Amino acid sequence: MNGEMPGLVVSDVDGTLLDSRERVTPRLRNALIQYTEQGGYFALATGRPPRWIFPVLEQLPHRPVCVCSNGAVLYDSSVDRILSSRTLSPERLSAIAEAARSVVPGGVGTAVERAGTSAFDRSEELFLVSPSYEHAWESTAHGEGEEAEILSEPAIKLLLRNDAYTAQQLYDLVAPVIPAELAHVTFSMDYGLLEVSAPGVTKQAAVAELAGIVGVPADEVVAFGDMPNDIEMLTWAGTGYAMGNAKAEVKAAADAVTTTNDDFGVARIIEAILEGQLPTS
Repeated sequence: MNGEMPGLVVSDVDGTLLDSRERVTPRLRNALIQYTEQGGYFALATGRPPRWIFPVLEQLPHRPVCVCSNGAVLYDSSVDRILSSRTLSPERLSAIAEAARSVVPGGVGTAVERAGTSAFDRSEELFLVSPSYEHAWESTAHGEGEEAEILSEPAIKLLLRNDAYTAQQLYDLVAPVIPAELAHVTFSMDYGLLEVSAPGVTKQAAVAELAGIVGVPADEVVAFGDMPNDIEMLTWAGTGYAMGNAKAEVKAAADAVTTTNDDFGVARIIEAILEGQLPTS
């Protein structure tokens, strides 16, 4: 692809687009302005739900389409419209929670994300936690209910939490008892939190859907990520970049590794694209 500007650049958010202060740097913002002004499409692909994406959008030069909740939701932030969503049924939610609890000493706490109709629906109706769920980040805007209650409606994501484990340790326990036809299990942070979506739901699947909408073939997609929930997207894209701060397995899966999110990793590659070069190492 050297010498050709790709049609779609898609970036993970935390640990990738944002630096360690959770900021989009002026250098990156500048590169995004130039890239989109030259006709390129830019999109986000994140584990965050639509309700939690606006602190990022406020730092960007335009409001892109966002792959949210690890691919369960395709969200057009320019018009606050959910373009598509894929949910887990109450029956599957209960089966997954029961299976996870059967193999994790100490059990797991559960929480759910629901799609709603707008990113501005009340958070208490979109993010609900059971009594045993320990928050992985500070939260005051959430609903609460007994597990049977919060699992009684379809959800775009089920969260399984036990902070006695790392995410990898929890994944190694839980993933073997969750068949692919039941759900897709992944994680996007180091401590004990797993993210469970409907079967086949990944960032890659939603990015492929978006690429089809804008008419960009896979080999003209450049993707960036740092955690295991990015791997499918990075391997599918024409060129997938792992960040310098990415997990080792993410770097192994990517086509190339850029610098860290604190060393302008995404900006450097977009600048190279604008200059007609797409580095591959």
